[in-house]
Amino acid sequence: MRCGVASLIGRPNAGKSTLLNRLIGTKVAIVAGTPQTTRTRILGVKNVAGEDAGDGAVAGGSGRGQIVFVDTPGIHRPLHRMNVRMVDLAVSTITEVDVIVVVLDASVPPGAGDRFVLGLLDGVRTPVVLALNKIDRMAKPRLLPLIDHYREQRDFAAIVPLSALTGDGVSRLEAVILDELPDGEPLYPDDYLTDQPERVLVAETVREKVLHHTRAELPFSTAVVVDRFEEETARPDAEAAAEGERGGDGAARALAGPRIGGLLRLYCSIVVERPSHKPIVIGRSGARLKQIGSEARVELERFFGARVYLDLHVRVREGWRESPRALRDLGLQG
Repeated sequence: MRCGVASLIGRPNAGKSTLLNRLIGTKVAIVAGTPQTTRTRILGVKNVAGEDAGDGAVAGGSGRGQIVFVDTPGIHRPLHRMNVRMVDLAVSTITEVDVIVVVLDASVPPGAGDRFVLGLLDGVRTPVVLALNKIDRMAKPRLLPLIDHYREQRDFAAIVPLSALTGDGVSRLEAVILDELPDGEPLYPDDYLTDQPERVLVAETVREKVLHHTRAELPFSTAVVVDRFEEETARPDAEAAAEGERGGDGAARALAGPRIGGLLRLYCSIVVERPSHKPIVIGRSGARLKQIGSEARVELERFFGARVYLDLHVRVREGWRESPRALRDLGLQG
């Protein structure tokens, strides 16, 4: 069987996180339609059965295998310490994977940012697959000339037009990646979805809703930290009781599957950079914060398979994007 790691790299807002969620078959990365939404490395595991290994576009399909996808922050010109770390994190994966998947937005003309991303791969011997995303937003006559344009740039293992939003072409991308992976044993168990701790998944879900409601005013200057993670139900093993005794840490358990029933009490702080940002998040008479909490709670209940009590507060931490200590406290500094 074919098993290995594939990195998704590209410019901000190219649709990497939407593509990751589509490939995995469930939501493991937030999507907000805002550049620089992804701030950390996100791992998602896809187990491919023989009959699922693509749509026949790849001759001699590889059969069953496991693809470990790594979604990375968008590669951009960094303006803050946090952004420098994000770009370094994305670039560092290039030499650590079996396949590099460059995700570009095909709905806009090729630009300097796309050339910069491709230039990072000069001299790299790892197979590179080019995923031309968002073909649902472009006129069909533009597609073949665009493919020819990129064929002239470098020798790609494959160029795959697709739409992460509709799913068109995604199965072919999966098959192409699988065909480039080495023979080997699975790196993760069959039921493993992501290495994201539950605490991070909660924080990212809340941040997604914050971005959705404030992106016009606060596109980059908010963060979310989970202050307390408490579970009022027993899991099939003693894990829940142990977690409750240590204060609802929620950090050691990565998502493998939903709970069944029970109650999660989640206490989160939404961090902003300036005092003037606080009322933007809260809204008139608290209406916006209430809406953020309501939407996040519904998604978290579906995510965990349990009832969720979600308590949100907004606090100011001035200049947090430039503070190593603040970035470390928020889980954004390696």
